[in-house]
Amino acid sequence: MLAQWNQLPEEWKTDAIRRYYDLLLKRKGSLLIKRGFDLIVSLIMTILLSPVLLILAILIKVDSKGPVFYRQVRVTTGGKDFRIFKFRTMVQNADQIGALVTSGNDSRITKIGSKIRKCRLDELPQLFNVIKGEMSFVGTRPEVRKYVEAYKEEMKATLLLPAGITSLASIRFKDEDVMMDKYTGRGMSTDHAYVEHVLPEKMKYNLEYIRDFSFLKDIGLMWKTFVSILK
Repeated sequence: MLAQWNQLPEEWKTDAIRRYYDLLLKRKGSLLIKRGFDLIVSLIMTILLSPVLLILAILIKVDSKGPVFYRQVRVTTGGKDFRIFKFRTMVQNADQIGALVTSGNDSRITKIGSKIRKCRLDELPQLFNVIKGEMSFVGTRPEVRKYVEAYKEEMKATLLLPAGITSLASIRFKDEDVMMDKYTGRGMSTDHAYVEHVLPEKMKYNLEYIRDFSFLKDIGLMWKTFVSILK
């Protein structure tokens, strides 16, 4: 799960990233347990939730034209690209008619999509990414390449582990759309608001997660995510 140091991109081999790498290296046992848990639980959840996945897929197809899944390219462990599975909550080809992040009043969001997003049900298909090992239940939310290229040096340490379905930052920034609206309301572009204001704040929590990583804390974060969805 944790790549060999010599397999990482050359530009990552800095003292700042090495500190995080050494911390994770000491917790290799927890990382193995984490992967085993991810695989077993994601398989069980996929089977149990298959009726829900089917119903949501039908609702999306009835609501608007386009595919059921949104398959955007994101970045995960070691800076590798992968195609994320999400239920489509926006109009077809939304990436080509607007920014890569959304605000709360984004006109591209479909009627059923707005309801699915509120409950974070659009994230359910990422169980497939977890099974494939491209993601984990807990970890830094995967960004598109454009935003990864804007990472400061220390931020790249978040890519030492697989991207996650949920994270400490996801819980703290549950109302990210509201934050984005605040900045765009001041005349900022969506991209500028995200890269200069929202992303750096999220990264503080993502880096904290890596410094304090343990399998038991992952379980705690999963529970907090569940509670936050119910609120």
